[in-house]
Amino acid sequence: MTRRNSFSKPITNPSRVIRFFYDHPSSSRAQAARELGLTPAAVTIITSRLIKLGVLTESSEASASKNGRAVGLSVDATKYKVIGVKFARSRIELGVFDIGGNLQTHHVFPPAADTEATESLHAVREKVRALIAEDHSILSVGIAVPGPYLRNLGRLAIMTNMPAWRSINFKDEFETAFSVPTIIEQDARAGALAQSLFDPTSDSASLAYYILGEGIGVGIIENGVLINGQQGAATEIGHISIDVNGPTCECGNHGCLERYCSAISIHRTLVANYPHLVPNAAELTHSEAVTQLCALADNGNPEARGFVKEIGRYVGYGCVSIINAYNPHHIIMGDILAAGGQLLLDSVNAVVEERVLPDLRKSTTITLSQLPADPILSGAAAAAIDHLLRNPSEFGK
Repeated sequence: MTRRNSFSKPITNPSRVIRFFYDHPSSSRAQAARELGLTPAAVTIITSRLIKLGVLTESSEASASKNGRAVGLSVDATKYKVIGVKFARSRIELGVFDIGGNLQTHHVFPPAADTEATESLHAVREKVRALIAEDHSILSVGIAVPGPYLRNLGRLAIMTNMPAWRSINFKDEFETAFSVPTIIEQDARAGALAQSLFDPTSDSASLAYYILGEGIGVGIIENGVLINGQQGAATEIGHISIDVNGPTCECGNHGCLERYCSAISIHRTLVANYPHLVPNAAELTHSEAVTQLCALADNGNPEARGFVKEIGRYVGYGCVSIINAYNPHHIIMGDILAAGGQLLLDSVNAVVEERVLPDLRKSTTITLSQLPADPILSGAAAAAIDHLLRNPSEFGK
């Protein structure tokens, strides 16, 4: 399977070569030389070093050339691993992945109560250290955190309903905590990286990953490059107002999109206005409550279907803003609310049909994420894998 174009621009010839074979498995050295504008001799020298490191392997599939059959090369996705960590408002997860993005092991930490932020961080550090000590094939760690994340400062600008987490400096807590490199990324952008690296059906040159979880956000890849903003807080669509007279958000704005279609807001509405739909909703997590609501809708419950359609309209308003602001070719929706499935997607597309210019509407594809693992957890792993692909010398350490 050929992967699509990569999401970041490598800066050295070895990183360009390894990225090429990661994105185009079973390609030949000659194909790499042509695509990258390098001499065949240079590609041969680089690939020889990467084969010695065990990063590249000669593929059993041969690629055709006009001079006959040429040996194909591929990145050996099984030889090395990374750790991905996902911080959400009420849930912390960890996964060990091979560098092809395949989840090997999965660990869920106890619910991350606001008052227990320090304890949660300690538990994550100790678990990661133990895994690295046990498995020397783990070469990097990726961490996905909720936005807005101020990457230069290392902290969250806001974390709705979890004020204590705003004082946490993720750079201080994690960047030098392990014996391998650690990369910290905002969750929606991490999701975009995962879609770009691991989903061959995505358009990684012009892609928006729309996260529909406990918070709402979007990660944008344009011309293969991730949009970050001056402080790393770009594309925070969850805090775009869809009603200037709407309820006040913790960010200080009014009528933020997040107040209408995040899992937290849906859970609150479910408890307050639909107590008979999910009778024990008050005792459930946000994810569990939304998942049960979507299951009821999928099973044909008319009231649940009506509620999911209403939620889909708000999600659709977000799509309208994404299209008008960034004009991506492909919007991929994922996380908790993706459980709404086709019913949610149809409601979103109806709003886009009503409110977006025809030329823009026709050129935009909106789908649900098809990744087998959580796109944000996979995104944390993708950030770690991207670091390795841009720094091939890390494989030899």
